[in-house]
Amino acid sequence: MGHGLREIKVAVVTGASGGVGRATVRQLARPGVAIALLARGRAGLDAAAEDVRAAGGHAVPIEVDMADYHQVAAAGQRVEDELGPIDVWINVAFSSVFAPVQQIRPEEFRRTTEVAYLGYVHGTLVALEHMTPRDRGTIVQVGSALAYRGIPLQAAYCGAKHAIVGFTEALRCELLHDKSNVKVTMVHLPAMNTPQFSWLLSRLPRHAQPVPPIYEPEVAARSIVAAAARPGRRAYWVGTPTALTILGNRLVPGLLDRYLGRTGYDSQQTDQPVGPDQPANLWQPADGAGGHDFGAHGAFTDRSLRHSPQAWLSRHRMVSVAGVAGLLLGVLAWRRT
Repeated sequence: MGHGLREIKVAVVTGASGGVGRATVRQLARPGVAIALLARGRAGLDAAAEDVRAAGGHAVPIEVDMADYHQVAAAGQRVEDELGPIDVWINVAFSSVFAPVQQIRPEEFRRTTEVAYLGYVHGTLVALEHMTPRDRGTIVQVGSALAYRGIPLQAAYCGAKHAIVGFTEALRCELLHDKSNVKVTMVHLPAMNTPQFSWLLSRLPRHAQPVPPIYEPEVAARSIVAAAARPGRRAYWVGTPTALTILGNRLVPGLLDRYLGRTGYDSQQTDQPVGPDQPANLWQPADGAGGHDFGAHGAFTDRSLRHSPQAWLSRHRMVSVAGVAGLLLGVLAWRRT
């Protein structure tokens, strides 16, 4: 366990019941760590709490709609009262709609924004309320390559993720101005094999899928926990596709517009029709009525990567730099002999 992780005693994870949030909870869980699990779905929350307890940690599951600031504030106060000072707050929770812009209703854009953007704002405000007087703590914003590059059929999600970047950059400047020891960092993800493609509201004719290459949520979780332990960096990029997407959009955005216009519809759909009983979690949790725990993984495990060399190098940047420097020195020494 890294030095930074030893200092994490109390963590809050939003969206903890499934997907990347659930994988992050499992990565954090260990003896001596208390984790507050924030999400809407009871079945997923209870199962996530069992994951934490099985790893020797202490779990407090709390049903919360991140779009409601008062619910988030009450949850934060409960964590402080029951578990003690919050060391790390990790924002993951989101919802969205798969559809072309003109097929998304205004109220659906509003709800997506309230959950996927304002939910991060609410979580951040509550974390700051408790961390700022102590002058310590870490906030991790889980973002996406789509925070920098919009793609078709995901306008609501892309808009929310772009907004999180602007909000977080502004906050970071303010913390620097105040010479605060509270840290905020971002972790931007590639396509992940999570249940979202089976539970988001979709108006696509075929079942939604992440754009390959696809990564298992544990790949994201390892970088999120590393960011929580070492929050001095502005952002972590997870996966080569994330790096290429962000850099490509800086260099040739118009080319990407045309490429995604040609390929973005088919690449985000399987050849299977949408099931008639597929849930939609925009307004209600997908595990609410049936009590089904969706877990961390989606339906694409057979096509998903369990490791990312790029993410490992990003997490171990100093090790990587030292290794490259050593290799270069070795080559120079060999050439002189």
